[in-house]
Amino acid sequence: MAPSLDLSLQFGTFPGAAEHRRVLTAARVRRWVAMALTGPAEIAVRIVGASEGQALNRQYRGKDYATNVLTFDYARQPVVAADLVLCGPVVEREAREQGKTLEAHYAHLLVHGTLHAQGWDHEAGEREAAEMEALEVLLLGALGHANPY
Repeated sequence: MAPSLDLSLQFGTFPGAAEHRRVLTAARVRRWVAMALTGPAEIAVRIVGASEGQALNRQYRGKDYATNVLTFDYARQPVVAADLVLCGPVVEREAREQGKTLEAHYAHLLVHGTLHAQGWDHEAGEREAAEMEALEVLLLGALGHANPY
């Protein structure tokens, strides 16, 4: 049985947001996030424009550019509590550059962000990065998506 998931899906305003809303149905997002969970969670997923993504990355990570996904994890036990903020224009550009569909790239980034919310950290060392990538490949395969790397 899958862990319980209290999911909130929010969209900011940015050019092309309608296509992102079409791809990111609540059912899809729930399935992708739930696939990466090992226990109960309360997760908000927010899709933002470039200016909001850049402002959040600058404020919380000290990096003055919009990035694809930011994970704000507040608790891991007894319930994972996190916000996943994805920058729609960055995700769209990366998908195009990598020859992926928007859906496949969002699936990867939501699995990736959900793993971060549970303590996975690919920046902690080569072994941790390899383990996290291998898990992402496995989870995405189970979701019907190709290896994102």
